[in-house]
Amino acid sequence: MLGTSPSHAHRISTRSGPPPVGVSIPSLTHGQMAVISDNLPAIRALASSRIRFDMTTWRLEDYLNLQSFACLWGVVPRSITDEDSPFNECAHAYLAAGRALLLQLREAPGVDQHAVEALIGKIETEMLANGASLNLCRYSDEPFNTNEVIWPHWSEIPFHLPTAGFAGAVLVGIGVAAWGAWPRRSVSALREGASA
Repeated sequence: MLGTSPSHAHRISTRSGPPPVGVSIPSLTHGQMAVISDNLPAIRALASSRIRFDMTTWRLEDYLNLQSFACLWGVVPRSITDEDSPFNECAHAYLAAGRALLLQLREAPGVDQHAVEALIGKIETEMLANGASLNLCRYSDEPFNTNEVIWPHWSEIPFHLPTAGFAGAVLVGIGVAAWGAWPRRSVSALREGASA
């Protein structure tokens, strides 16, 4: 499942020099992404409820948060469902981290193991119902690592219509907000100032 070599063009080590050994994160299939995405809030809640510290769990949770930020928290349209999205590879990374975090919680101290097993069972049932393990894409066999942040393919945004449209809408929204917040004097106030 982890056979091919990763594409390094959008991978940035979180440290300078040779990357230290991090926590390896197996990838997940394209079909599994949507199921993990739907259950990600529950995975985060379980991780944050633990009462004891565990380095591997902490590193996976930290990577999940960092990678989610790098991928704009999955809010870009079709970043999870469209293999051609410039955000699809980074979405694979943070959702793979979410699944790895859930599986790590089985071993982590100070976690409600019944809740963990219940959530794993729920996710497995949803994946079987959706045939999620059969839906593959070019990133489905690409392993990730907690020492490598995967950034979106920024140069491909203009060529992916849903992403380009979303980026344009965000820029327009920022422009309108900036225009509305810009301090302006009324014409009468300017005239009064000029006559004084």
